[in-house]
Amino acid sequence: MRSFFTVLALSLLSAASTASATPLVKRAGPQGIDVSHYQGSIDWATVASQGVAWAYIKATEGTTFIDPLFSQNYIGATNNGIIRGAYHFAHPDTSSGATQANYFLAHGGGWSGDGITLPGAIDLEGTCYGLTAAQMVSWIQDFSDTYQASTTRYPAIYTTTSWWASCTGNSAAFASTNPLWIAHWASTIGTLPAGWGSTTFWQYADSGPYPGDQDLFNGDAAGLSSIALG
Repeated sequence: MRSFFTVLALSLLSAASTASATPLVKRAGPQGIDVSHYQGSIDWATVASQGVAWAYIKATEGTTFIDPLFSQNYIGATNNGIIRGAYHFAHPDTSSGATQANYFLAHGGGWSGDGITLPGAIDLEGTCYGLTAAQMVSWIQDFSDTYQASTTRYPAIYTTTSWWASCTGNSAAFASTNPLWIAHWASTIGTLPAGWGSTTFWQYADSGPYPGDQDLFNGDAAGLSSIALG
């Protein structure tokens, strides 16, 4: 994923040894992608024919940016039978978590139990935005609780293990509520942040045969449908 303001490289460093989880080997789970306007116009019929089952699509960033291709991508995925959801690129230094959650909800980030909509996701990467670990955890909680109060679903958290360790102090506060979407560009998933025994989504590469970043769902097609149903 890339910020509208800066292109941020995802770190592939492992977290400190205090994090706990069993590494998983990449396997043939339902294929997914995550995309934004950086990919330009996407031929969603071709994407679907190639076997992509699900997608996360960038909707918003901070409180000042709406992805110009969000609606086109969201409708394209929907019309071609792809289970889809929206994600928000967080800027914890500019406004509260609640403010950004509400902005996301107002511009495509909602959820309904229609069987084709994934819970919204919050993209946390880059710097720690000048926040202490305690402040970052509080900010994420504010976003998460606001989103859950509106949709009944907790948002998925997209991050790297190294960012989580550095910027939240490797907090385990969200492991029992929020699906984890881990970014680790490798053939195995590596160590996960504290508390999560497994990940729901795995971004395993930043390029490949499909548009955007390459992802896998940790389960089968029925499990993916269950996530969309709530």
